[in-house]
Amino acid sequence: MRPDDLLKFLRRRPLRPFRIHPVDGSTYDIRHPDWAIVHRSTADLAFPTPEDPELFHVVTVALLHIARLRLLAPMDAIP
Repeated sequence: MRPDDLLKFLRRRPLRPFRIHPVDGSTYDIRHPDWAIVHRSTADLAFPTPEDPELFHVVTVALLHIARLRLLAPMDAIP
C-alpha cells in the first residue's frame, strides 16, 4: 500500500472509522485521525489501553503488509 492510500482514509472529514487488514490476519480499527502516523514505508498505530484511556499502545505496521482497508459499518464503529 502507498502512504497516500492510507492518508486518504485518515484525511476524510468527518473521519469514517476504518479497519486495517495486514496480511498476517490481524486487524486494527482506526476511530480517530490522531491514532495513525503514516511514514514512507510504515504506519504507527496508537490505541488507548483499556486500563487507562490516557495511555496508548503503539503498533508499527509495514505499509507493504497492509492487504486492505475497510470502512466500518456504523455499529462496528462504536467502541
